[in-house]
Amino acid sequence: MILIPTKREAPASRYILLHLTPTLTSQALETQLLQEDALLRGHFRLSSGLHSDTYVQCARFLRRPDLAAPAAAELACQLRGAGLQPDVVVGPAMGGVVIGYELARQLGVPGIFTERDDAGQMTLRRGFTIEPGQKIVIAEDVVTTGKSTNEVARVLTALGAEVLAVVSLIDRTGGQAALNFPNFALLPVTAATYAPDDCPLCRAGIPVVKPGSRPEKAFS
Repeated sequence: MILIPTKREAPASRYILLHLTPTLTSQALETQLLQEDALLRGHFRLSSGLHSDTYVQCARFLRRPDLAAPAAAELACQLRGAGLQPDVVVGPAMGGVVIGYELARQLGVPGIFTERDDAGQMTLRRGFTIEPGQKIVIAEDVVTTGKSTNEVARVLTALGAEVLAVVSLIDRTGGQAALNFPNFALLPVTAATYAPDDCPLCRAGIPVVKPGSRPEKAFS
Protein backbone atom coordinates (compact mmCIF):
# COMPACT_ATOMS: atom_id res chain seq x y z
CA MET A 1 0.00 0.00 0.00
CA ILE A 2 1.25 3.48 -0.88
CA LEU A 3 -0.30 6.74 0.27
CA ILE A 4 0.48 9.73 -1.95
CA PRO A 5 -0.69 13.33 -1.68
CA THR A 6 -3.61 14.28 -3.91
CA LYS A 7 -2.68 16.97 -6.43
CA ARG A 8 -5.60 19.12 -5.33
CA GLU A 9 -4.30 19.46 -1.81
CA ALA A 10 -1.69 22.08 -0.91
CA PRO A 11 0.11 21.61 1.34
CA ALA A 12 -0.05 17.81 1.22
CA SER A 13 -2.38 16.69 3.98
CA ARG A 14 -4.62 14.06 2.38
CA TYR A 15 -3.61 10.93 0.56
CA ILE A 16 -4.98 8.55 -2.04
CA LEU A 17 -4.09 4.89 -2.35
CA LEU A 18 -1.82 3.79 -5.17
CA HIS A 19 -1.48 0.03 -5.59
CA LEU A 20 1.56 -1.37 -7.36
CA THR A 21 1.96 -4.98 -8.43
CA PRO A 22 3.38 -6.58 -5.26
CA THR A 23 5.95 -9.33 -4.96
CA LEU A 24 5.12 -9.76 -1.26
CA THR A 25 1.38 -9.44 -0.77
CA SER A 26 -0.23 -8.00 2.33
CA GLN A 27 -1.86 -11.36 2.97
CA ALA A 28 1.49 -13.17 2.83
CA LEU A 29 3.09 -10.66 5.17
CA GLU A 30 0.21 -10.91 7.64
CA THR A 31 0.54 -14.69 7.64
CA GLN A 32 4.27 -14.42 8.35
CA LEU A 33 3.71 -11.90 11.15
CA LEU A 34 1.12 -14.16 12.76
CA GLN A 35 3.36 -17.20 12.46
CA GLU A 36 6.20 -15.32 14.17
CA ASP A 37 3.90 -13.98 16.93
CA ALA A 38 4.76 -10.49 15.71
CA LEU A 39 1.08 -9.64 15.23
CA LEU A 40 -1.12 -10.63 18.17
CA ARG A 41 -4.87 -10.44 18.69
CA GLY A 42 -6.40 -10.43 22.15
CA HIS A 43 -6.45 -7.97 25.07
CA PHE A 44 -3.33 -5.91 25.65
CA ARG A 45 -2.22 -3.01 27.85
CA LEU A 46 -0.06 -0.68 25.77
CA SER A 47 2.88 1.42 26.97
CA SER A 48 0.57 4.46 26.90
CA GLY A 49 -1.73 2.78 29.44
CA LEU A 50 -4.49 2.29 26.87
CA HIS A 51 -5.96 -1.12 26.19
CA SER A 52 -6.12 -2.61 22.69
CA ASP A 53 -7.32 -5.69 20.84
CA THR A 54 -4.12 -5.80 18.75
CA TYR A 55 -0.43 -5.79 19.56
CA VAL A 56 2.46 -5.55 17.13
CA GLN A 57 6.02 -6.64 17.95
CA CYS A 58 7.92 -6.52 14.66
CA ALA A 59 11.22 -7.44 16.31
CA ARG A 60 10.03 -11.04 16.29
CA PHE A 61 9.57 -10.82 12.54
CA LEU A 62 12.76 -8.87 11.83
CA ARG A 63 14.91 -11.37 13.74
CA ARG A 64 14.50 -13.53 10.64
CA PRO A 65 16.73 -12.20 7.82
CA ASP A 66 14.95 -14.51 5.37
CA LEU A 67 11.72 -12.63 6.13
CA ALA A 68 13.13 -9.13 6.60
CA ALA A 69 14.98 -9.09 3.26
CA PRO A 70 11.93 -9.78 1.01
CA ALA A 71 9.87 -7.24 2.96
CA ALA A 72 12.53 -4.57 2.51
CA ALA A 73 12.85 -5.53 -1.17
CA GLU A 74 9.13 -4.91 -1.64
CA LEU A 75 9.40 -1.49 0.03
CA ALA A 76 12.39 -0.67 -2.21
CA CYS A 77 10.38 -1.74 -5.25
CA GLN A 78 7.50 0.51 -4.25
CA LEU A 79 9.82 3.48 -3.77
CA ARG A 80 11.38 2.93 -7.17
CA GLY A 81 7.94 2.52 -8.72
CA ALA A 82 7.00 5.93 -7.35
CA GLY A 83 10.21 7.45 -8.73
CA LEU A 84 11.77 8.03 -5.31
CA GLN A 85 15.47 7.40 -4.72
CA PRO A 86 16.92 8.55 -1.39
CA ASP A 87 20.52 9.41 -0.63
CA VAL A 88 20.19 8.00 2.90
CA VAL A 89 17.72 5.81 4.79
CA VAL A 90 17.08 6.80 8.41
CA GLY A 91 15.55 4.25 10.78
CA PRO A 92 14.59 5.60 14.21
CA ALA A 93 15.83 3.48 17.13
CA MET A 94 14.88 0.98 18.08
CA GLY A 95 12.17 -0.31 15.79
CA GLY A 96 13.47 1.24 12.59
CA VAL A 97 17.10 0.14 12.89
CA VAL A 98 16.85 -3.33 11.33
CA ILE A 99 14.32 -2.56 8.58
CA GLY A 100 16.14 0.72 7.84
CA TYR A 101 19.47 -1.04 7.44
CA GLU A 102 18.03 -3.74 5.19
CA LEU A 103 16.14 -1.19 3.07
CA ALA A 104 19.34 0.85 2.69
CA ARG A 105 21.13 -2.29 1.53
CA GLN A 106 18.41 -2.96 -1.03
CA LEU A 107 18.62 0.62 -2.31
CA GLY A 108 22.43 0.77 -2.29
CA VAL A 109 22.64 3.79 0.02
CA PRO A 110 23.88 4.40 3.59
CA GLY A 111 21.57 3.49 6.46
CA ILE A 112 21.74 5.38 9.75
CA PHE A 113 19.43 5.87 12.71
CA THR A 114 18.21 8.53 15.09
CA GLU A 115 17.86 7.93 18.82
CA ARG A 116 16.80 9.81 21.92
CA ASP A 117 19.34 11.69 24.00
CA ASP A 118 19.42 11.86 27.79
CA ALA A 119 16.71 14.53 27.70
CA GLY A 120 14.44 12.34 25.58
CA GLN A 121 14.92 14.38 22.41
CA MET A 122 15.30 12.64 19.06
CA THR A 123 18.72 13.32 17.57
CA LEU A 124 21.58 11.99 15.45
CA ARG A 125 24.46 10.55 17.47
CA ARG A 126 27.39 8.13 16.99
CA GLY A 127 29.02 10.37 14.40
CA PHE A 128 26.06 10.18 11.99
CA THR A 129 25.59 13.30 9.87
CA ILE A 130 23.17 14.59 7.25
CA GLU A 131 24.27 17.00 4.54
CA PRO A 132 22.00 19.85 3.43
CA GLY A 133 20.00 18.89 0.36
CA GLN A 134 20.21 15.14 0.92
CA LYS A 135 17.04 13.19 0.16
CA ILE A 136 15.88 10.95 3.01
CA VAL A 137 13.49 8.05 3.43
CA ILE A 138 12.45 7.32 7.02
CA ALA A 139 12.05 3.59 7.71
CA GLU A 140 9.85 2.33 10.56
CA ASP A 141 8.73 -1.11 11.62
CA VAL A 142 5.32 0.24 12.61
CA VAL A 143 3.69 3.64 12.18
CA THR A 144 1.33 3.94 15.15
CA THR A 145 0.24 7.59 15.19
CA GLY A 146 2.85 9.32 13.04
CA LYS A 147 3.97 11.48 15.98
CA SER A 148 7.47 10.02 16.35
CA THR A 149 7.90 9.85 12.57
CA ASN A 150 7.17 13.56 12.31
CA GLU A 151 9.60 14.17 15.17
CA VAL A 152 12.35 12.45 13.16
CA ALA A 153 11.35 14.42 10.05
CA ARG A 154 11.71 17.70 11.95
CA VAL A 155 15.23 16.75 13.06
CA LEU A 156 16.22 15.93 9.48
CA THR A 157 14.65 18.98 7.86
CA ALA A 158 16.30 21.20 10.47
CA LEU A 159 19.60 19.86 9.13
CA GLY A 160 18.59 20.85 5.60
CA ALA A 161 17.50 17.41 4.37
CA GLU A 162 14.44 16.66 2.25
CA VAL A 163 12.18 13.87 3.53
CA LEU A 164 10.84 11.99 0.50
CA ALA A 165 8.65 9.46 2.30
CA VAL A 166 8.20 7.16 5.27
CA VAL A 167 8.09 3.42 4.73
CA SER A 168 7.02 0.76 7.19
CA LEU A 169 6.07 -2.86 7.46
CA ILE A 170 2.82 -1.95 9.19
CA ASP A 171 0.63 1.15 9.23
CA ARG A 172 -1.31 0.74 12.47
CA THR A 173 -3.39 3.85 11.76
CA GLY A 174 -5.26 2.29 8.83
CA GLY A 175 -4.03 5.09 6.58
CA GLN A 176 -4.89 7.92 8.98
CA ALA A 177 -1.38 8.90 10.09
CA ALA A 178 -0.93 12.68 10.13
CA LEU A 179 2.06 12.83 7.80
CA ASN A 180 2.94 15.52 5.26
CA PHE A 181 4.81 13.19 2.93
CA PRO A 182 4.01 9.88 1.22
CA ASN A 183 3.48 6.88 3.48
CA PHE A 184 4.42 3.48 2.05
CA ALA A 185 3.27 0.49 4.11
CA LEU A 186 3.13 -3.20 3.32
CA LEU A 187 0.25 -3.97 5.67
CA PRO A 188 -2.45 -1.65 7.05
CA VAL A 189 -3.70 -2.75 10.47
CA THR A 190 -6.68 -1.18 12.19
CA ALA A 191 -6.47 -1.63 15.96
CA ALA A 192 -9.08 -0.57 18.50
CA THR A 193 -7.86 1.21 21.63
CA TYR A 194 -9.76 1.88 24.85
CA ALA A 195 -9.33 3.79 28.07
CA PRO A 196 -8.74 1.21 30.85
CA ASP A 197 -11.83 2.38 32.75
CA ASP A 198 -14.03 2.02 29.64
CA CYS A 199 -12.71 -1.13 28.01
CA PRO A 200 -15.22 -3.64 26.60
CA LEU A 201 -12.57 -6.37 26.75
CA CYS A 202 -12.24 -5.81 30.50
CA ARG A 203 -16.01 -5.90 30.87
CA ALA A 204 -16.06 -9.19 28.98
CA GLY A 205 -13.65 -10.62 31.55
CA ILE A 206 -10.82 -11.18 29.07
CA PRO A 207 -7.47 -11.10 30.93
CA VAL A 208 -5.22 -8.20 29.93
CA VAL A 209 -1.60 -8.82 28.92
CA LYS A 210 1.28 -6.32 28.91
CA PRO A 211 3.74 -7.45 26.21
CA GLY A 212 6.68 -5.60 24.74
CA SER A 213 9.83 -4.04 26.12
CA ARG A 214 8.89 -0.41 26.82
CA PRO A 215 7.90 0.61 30.36
CA GLU A 216 4.34 1.71 30.92
CA LYS A 217 3.51 5.39 31.24
CA ALA A 218 1.08 6.77 33.74
CA PHE A 219 -2.34 7.01 32.10
CA SER A 220 -4.45 10.08 32.58
